[in-house]
Amino acid sequence: MYIESVPLPTINIQSLTLMIARVQSLYLLLAALLALGSMFFPFWSFSSYPVILIADFIVHPEAGILHIWGSYSAGIFSPLTALISIAAIFFYKNRAVQAKLIVLALLLFVGDLLSGLTAAHFMNQYFQSLGTGIQHKPEAGIFMLLPEPILFFLALGGVKKDDKIANAYKRL
Repeated sequence: MYIESVPLPTINIQSLTLMIARVQSLYLLLAALLALGSMFFPFWSFSSYPVILIADFIVHPEAGILHIWGSYSAGIFSPLTALISIAAIFFYKNRAVQAKLIVLALLLFVGDLLSGLTAAHFMNQYFQSLGTGIQHKPEAGIFMLLPEPILFFLALGGVKKDDKIANAYKRL
């Protein structure tokens, strides 16, 4: 029996170093880590007995369909934001596509934030309809989301700066 040898894929270290050395790659990586990390922490909490936490994919059906929708969509937007951020890192040679992916990640962040706030709002509406005075507060999940748009704008600025340098180089 004859087995043909297949060459192993090689990793171009210089290309990998160039990709990681760009500051927007670090911003996008940090934003992706924050988006993934926000999935593992509660978004909002209500001080009832027991304490009720609002987090991705944790639903309380008594709060209504919009609460359920908000919780599930937040659980979908978070990993999509991280995935698009990671994908944008690998498009470092195509700055136009990288910029579009960063804008898409920013829009997904807005969807993630709004869906989490929607879930928390409708849980609060449910408790108000019961006539109970339950206190609520934001938790670590929302605070992990908040730096993301800043990181996306910084990454977008890095892409624009690279584009300006490349266009100036082409003119010479």
